[in-house]
Amino acid sequence: MSHPQNYQPGSGQPAVYQIRLKGHLGHQWAEWFGGLRITQEDEDTLLTGEIADQAALYGLLKKVRDLGLPLLAVVCLGFDQIEESDNL
Repeated sequence: MSHPQNYQPGSGQPAVYQIRLKGHLGHQWAEWFGGLRITQEDEDTLLTGEIADQAALYGLLKKVRDLGLPLLAVVCLGFDQIEESDNL
């Protein structure tokens, strides 16, 4: 994964994240997850979109925990992906 030189995780900059969960969530959960895009891949659910900062990320992870779905991965795609995620 490559990031622009000025990208620093945890710097308070918005970034695009992909969160992988075991199991399926319907699209009706998108609003509850702050408008993240919900897609299915095999037996997993992917939540993808811009997250404002680390505090917002932890808030989303708390929601995942509250649902009881196993968290498989959290990947920061970087802030250079924000424009691309808007077109998804």
